[in-house]
Amino acid sequence: MQLITRRAFISAGASTALATLGLPGLASATKVRFKIGVTDWNLKLEGKIESISLAKQLGFDGVQISIGKGTDKLPLSDPALQKAFLDESKREDLKIESLCLEILHRNCLKSDPLGQRWVADSISIAKAMGVRVVLLPFFGRCALETAAEMDKVGDILKELAPAAEKAGVILGLEDTISGRDNVRIMDRTQSSAVLTYYDVGNSTNNGCDVVKEIRWLGSARICEVHLKDNPHYLGEGRIDFKAVIDALADVGFDGWAQLETDSPTSVEGDMRRNLKFIRGLIAARDAS
Repeated sequence: MQLITRRAFISAGASTALATLGLPGLASATKVRFKIGVTDWNLKLEGKIESISLAKQLGFDGVQISIGKGTDKLPLSDPALQKAFLDESKREDLKIESLCLEILHRNCLKSDPLGQRWVADSISIAKAMGVRVVLLPFFGRCALETAAEMDKVGDILKELAPAAEKAGVILGLEDTISGRDNVRIMDRTQSSAVLTYYDVGNSTNNGCDVVKEIRWLGSARICEVHLKDNPHYLGEGRIDFKAVIDALADVGFDGWAQLETDSPTSVEGDMRRNLKFIRGLIAARDAS
C-alpha cells in the first residue's frame, strides 16, 4: 500500500489523498458544471417565441424549444421563424441549447419512414440555429420494446449519424429503456453523434436506479438531462435529487439539465419553486 504523509492530507485534503490509493467514492467533490434550462412545453408555450422571455424572467439559463409538427415540412424549418427565435434569444441573452423533435410521437422512428426524414430535417434545423442537441422521443406506441426495434433504430441512426457529425449536432435518445439498452443502440450506430438523453423521471418510473445509471453512463454518453418527478414538486417525491446532482457532478457532466416539471398550481410559481430547489442543491454541493 502506498504511504500517505500527514502533510499530504493537509495540503491536498484528506479525500484527495485517499483517492490516490484508488479507494472508490473517496475522490474530492467536484463542483457542478452543468446549467439549468427549461422545456418550452412545460412553460405552456410549446413552439412559442414567448417561451424565451418567460424562461429568462423565471431565472433559467436556457430553454429547450419544440420543432413542431407538420405534414410537408417541420414548422421550425422556416428560416424566418428560426431568425425570430434567434433574435429573441440574443435580445434576452438566453441560450437555446436544444430542440425537441416531438413529431416522432406521431411518426415513430422504429416503424414509420417519415420518422427518418424528420430526423434528417431536424439536423439541418439545429445546424442553422447553432443548436447542439436534438431530443428524439420514444414513448407510447412509439416506445422501444424489443431488441429488434432497438436494433432497427440503431441502424436508421447509423445512416443519419454522418450528417449529424458533420453538422456538429447530437441526436439524443429519450425513452423508457435502460441505460444499457441505450448504449446498445449507440454502439450500433458507431457514432459519437448519438447519445443518451437521460430523464430521471422516466427512468425511475421504469424501475431504473437513476444514480447508478448516471454513474455507469458517465458524462461521455449523456448529452442532456431532464429533471422531473411528476406529479410531485422536486424533492417531494421518490427521487433523491441530491444524489442525482452529486452523480452528475462526480462524472463531470457539463451539458444542460432541463426542468420538465409539471405545474399543478401556476407555471410561474411552480417553476420558480422547482428551480429554487435545484439551485439550492447545487449551491450546497459547490459550498461543501
